[in-house]
Amino acid sequence: MGKLYGFKEYNRQTAPKRPVEERVKDYKELYLEFPEESLMQQGARCMDCGTPFCNWGCSLGNIIPDFNDLVYRGEWKKAYQRLRLTNYFPEFTGRICPALCEGSCTLGINREPVSIREIELNIIEKAFKEGWIKPNPPRVRTGKKAAIIGSGPSGLSAAYALNSVGHSVTVFERADEVGGLLRYGIPDFKLEKYVIDRRVDLMKEEGIVFETNSHVGIDYETKQLLEDFDVVLLTGGSTVPRDLQVEGRELKGIHFAMDFLTQQNKKNAGKPIEDEISAKNKTVLVIGGGDTGSDCIGTSVRQGAKEVYQFEIMPKPPETRDDTMPWPLYPRTLKVSTSHEEGCKRDWCIDTLKFSGKNGKVTTMHGCKVEWKKNDAGNMVINRIPDSEFELKVDLVFLAMGFLHPEKAGLLEQLGVELDGRGNVFTNHKYETTVERVFAAGDMRKGQSLVVSAIEEGQKAAKAIDEYLMGETSLKG
Repeated sequence: MGKLYGFKEYNRQTAPKRPVEERVKDYKELYLEFPEESLMQQGARCMDCGTPFCNWGCSLGNIIPDFNDLVYRGEWKKAYQRLRLTNYFPEFTGRICPALCEGSCTLGINREPVSIREIELNIIEKAFKEGWIKPNPPRVRTGKKAAIIGSGPSGLSAAYALNSVGHSVTVFERADEVGGLLRYGIPDFKLEKYVIDRRVDLMKEEGIVFETNSHVGIDYETKQLLEDFDVVLLTGGSTVPRDLQVEGRELKGIHFAMDFLTQQNKKNAGKPIEDEISAKNKTVLVIGGGDTGSDCIGTSVRQGAKEVYQFEIMPKPPETRDDTMPWPLYPRTLKVSTSHEEGCKRDWCIDTLKFSGKNGKVTTMHGCKVEWKKNDAGNMVINRIPDSEFELKVDLVFLAMGFLHPEKAGLLEQLGVELDGRGNVFTNHKYETTVERVFAAGDMRKGQSLVVSAIEEGQKAAKAIDEYLMGETSLKG
């Protein structure tokens, strides 16, 4: 702890943002440079707690008090060395993680928490800028070969770990670029794609092979895969979106959110797209209150939407912690994202009854208000409020209600792996599926989650695979 009363002397600061009227004109990252002096002050706010709950809150177990203190002292290279011990990709988490660590920061009990995410991001960016990050291929190869299916954060994390201990790793990706949802699911204004390319280029130099446009189970038989590799790790994500089973769902103008976001990301990359989904001059409704819904708002605004609405079936979260989420639990409070700042009308406790339209195109959303109450068993149940029906004129609807499970056709059916009750790939505690030499991790195994959780899953699966192949392991997880 470098500054004894830094938490009293300095207030919380976060990275400045580009003005709304400027940033909505492009898809560039919206945060401006955080002055180094301000970052050092934020590091000084860390109290170096005897029991640092921030470590507990972070899925990766980042040694947060250590790198906070090192940043305060100006020892940036040591801060990077400490950070890389636990987090392979701070440039991803520093941009798009909801900062679970900050929710568990002890300072947050009666003050604003330390700006941990900003510190993490600036450590890794300074490391790239100063040239501290260089390819580090293993000195010795084990002769073992691992195939990883899916190049999202879980697959990349496992690939990095397995390669680091000498296994030969090939990552198969059915899309034309590496990254999974990082590449095509998250808008550039949150994660510019050079960030992914920069990391993937390093991984290639370290010996990892990436096979894009390779759809295992469709154009690469799984039988051949098992013959070519010693182990297979499934990290294909949770890709089947939750749908609305209501009248009028088939009308044109109603789309899954990911179709819209993927298309815009491809357009930004200069790739050809078919059947463009455009929000220009349209009234847009986003159904779903999570990050994906927020991304649809920001993208619609940038495309020139006339109006944007966001409806959520759940109740409006409280603005501050309540008794249901005591510290150090992550506070599920009302979030106002950067996309919300750019303009939209939000409402909660809204259920979709049906859609109607004209000439096969959606024109109206029919909804009603709902209320949530506990039943006799203590479970929350939803009830529609009588006489609360309403109509909203819309031109475009995006369904952003999350994902159910991985796709079963092709890869999973060919392998014959067992699924759990939710439709995810079933594994034991060692990440082994019911098929010999086949492992699974990430959203494909546990259901939709956060990027930081996916990276953790990849690390743990890699450790299990290394132990399976070698009888012992030195990997973390």
